[in-house]
Amino acid sequence: MSTTLLPDLILDSRGVRSGIGVSFEGGIITRLGPSGEGERLPGRALAPGFVNDHSHAFQRALRGRSERTGDFWSWRETMYGLAQDLTLQELKGISLACYREMLRAGYTSVSEFHYLHHRPDGTLYEDPKASAEVVAEAAGEAGIRLLLLPAAYARGGIPRFRDPKPEVFLKRVEELSIWASQRPLLEVGIAAHSVRAVPREWLEDLAAYAKEHGLPLHIHACEQVREVEECKTEHGLTPIELLVKTGSLGPRTTVIHATHASERELDLLSEYDSRVCACPTTEGNLGDGFLPARQIFERGIDLSIGSDSQVRIAPFEELRELETNARRISQRRGVLVREDDPSTAAWLLQVGWQKEALEPGSPADFIEIDLDHPALAYIEPEDLTSALVFGADASVVSATWVAGKQVYRREER
Repeated sequence: MSTTLLPDLILDSRGVRSGIGVSFEGGIITRLGPSGEGERLPGRALAPGFVNDHSHAFQRALRGRSERTGDFWSWRETMYGLAQDLTLQELKGISLACYREMLRAGYTSVSEFHYLHHRPDGTLYEDPKASAEVVAEAAGEAGIRLLLLPAAYARGGIPRFRDPKPEVFLKRVEELSIWASQRPLLEVGIAAHSVRAVPREWLEDLAAYAKEHGLPLHIHACEQVREVEECKTEHGLTPIELLVKTGSLGPRTTVIHATHASERELDLLSEYDSRVCACPTTEGNLGDGFLPARQIFERGIDLSIGSDSQVRIAPFEELRELETNARRISQRRGVLVREDDPSTAAWLLQVGWQKEALEPGSPADFIEIDLDHPALAYIEPEDLTSALVFGADASVVSATWVAGKQVYRREER
């Protein structure tokens, strides 16, 4: 059964337009065209939903409890303490709350970097994929689209993260893929936690498996200076040079953070057409440093955003931080600006959407923006894009749709 929504405005890479309805059926957009019959949405704009490309849902339970003096490494010990004791029931509950918060913020899709695999003592659950399944079930219950990324972990961390050999890990990935094939909003990829946690031979096996099966491959790299120095000591290579040597880079590879990537490493990411996922609210909270956003932008490297540790779930804030941090570093405004489009905000929104437009054939994943919200008062349509990126927060999202189903509606007070 076809549904047509008639908002006041449509906002996507084509700009801000009025008098256009969006029709969808079976979870897919079928038509964009002049307004006709349908459900009117007065005071609303429709825009693509945001993609959260890096999430550790269980870390939502850390919010507020880890704000102590220290650094990334002391924060990590607090995170281990949380991860050590979580039951499957608690993991599902935290994940469900986290995904519902994402929908309220305007995310319609999430890439879940999952490495809490086993029982607290490291032994397998009766069903080895049980923990991944409860996370996926939480996403399904919330109604968010999920890319589930089981993350290989061979050393360090705590026992429940680790597998004894890559074959054990890859068998579980294969079983998860079969299990997920009957769930329409669920896709399975693969991840290597980091060059700290995954030895060189594992990286080679994981990269080969991902390429053979056409899977997206995600990995943390260059988040911390200490991580870079330890990698150089062990391998004689920087983290991204190691990824090249192990066959891990390519068009389906996403490097998480790249905060301390060198010019040479950024050249390699560009050469291999790999993506960077930035998580500015987490990187700021952990004291990681500043993303080399200008250098990434100038090389045309694809960029995405993630909520990572869930200290904030706020796509507008993640996007805003990309530009404002670049301004702090360069001491000028409008750093991430294309010559053919002087609107920094338009490019940033595409980074968040991971698509250019609402168009027939694409998933009916979109958000309703409240044009009557106080943050958007006195804003002309031509300034809406910039007002959203530089002056709004999640409270402007009045509803969220995934696969043509409304999965969040803000309660009016």
